[in-house]
Amino acid sequence: MTQATALRRGWTTGSCATAAAKAAWSLLVHEDCPNPVTITLPGGGEAAFAIDGAGREGETAWASVIKDAGDDPDVTHGALITVRVEAQPALSGVTFKAGPGVGTVTQPGLPLPPGEPAINPVPRAMICTALEQITPGAANAVVTISVKNGEKLAERTLNARLGILGGLSILGTTGIVIPYSCSAWIHSIHRGVDVARALALPHIAGSTGSTSENAIRSLYGLKDTALIEMGDFVGGFLKYLHRHPVPRLTIAGGLAKMTKLAQGHLDLHSSRSLADPQALLTLAAPLNPTAAQKSELERAQTIAQGYAALGDARLGTLIANRAAACARQALNAPSCQLDVVVFDRQGALIGRSTLA
Repeated sequence: MTQATALRRGWTTGSCATAAAKAAWSLLVHEDCPNPVTITLPGGGEAAFAIDGAGREGETAWASVIKDAGDDPDVTHGALITVRVEAQPALSGVTFKAGPGVGTVTQPGLPLPPGEPAINPVPRAMICTALEQITPGAANAVVTISVKNGEKLAERTLNARLGILGGLSILGTTGIVIPYSCSAWIHSIHRGVDVARALALPHIAGSTGSTSENAIRSLYGLKDTALIEMGDFVGGFLKYLHRHPVPRLTIAGGLAKMTKLAQGHLDLHSSRSLADPQALLTLAAPLNPTAAQKSELERAQTIAQGYAALGDARLGTLIANRAAACARQALNAPSCQLDVVVFDRQGALIGRSTLA
């Protein structure tokens, strides 16, 4: 038997930027660029990073680090992160700027106000700590972070919807990327809710994918800022909304995933919860299916096959209502109205719960 190999952890963009900033600052003030360079992580402990390149030009210096996301399928894996530092007068402190490939915040609701470079608070604190380690009590610098091809890479993230334009965000709360934790996606879900609340939107919708998102946009006429691509993380989405409620919430998804939710599953990924066609027998009970229909349902291999075998369009609404009941229990926010809408693979409406 082959022994399973543990997945390799990686580093956040914030950690990589911190390493590059520390190397560049050391080069500027001490004419020495450590390679590898060691940084302090937010939770304690240290990590070492190889410097890909560095240089000094008068009163500025720069260094680059190639991001290693470990075994996580991160869009920024392999990205070249460059930090340029420029010395400032005493007592100036540290100022952050967005270079090419790093976005700028344009909407309220994020951890940074509009107009600020999308360099999150924890990476900023990490960089300040790193500079202070080189020049204790005298870290006065302009720190400019760039990501090669960052604007193109950002097209594969939800940054534009969050109002972060021009490139990527420099992220990280622990400094470490845990493979398949999907932390960047969950971060985007949370920030999407924050933006919607800051804009005082009366109605938001969480969708499991692009088909259900496009369909719910058309059904309710929602703006992009009201659309949260929650993917399989309905439980995490509802948990965050419990603490940060909105006036109205719609959960939108396809038949199989909404049947999972109706079964009480809050993680809809295929590897973590099964869409059981036999569950349709219970959900369809109020329709009094015939013996022949029950037999067809029992032989079904997929939710879609079971739905088709029953041949009763009312089943979609039963699924939606049961899914809504499970979602309301998880949400536990009486001030938030909630409904569930179910679509087929083509985006056609096949079930909608009552709004409550």
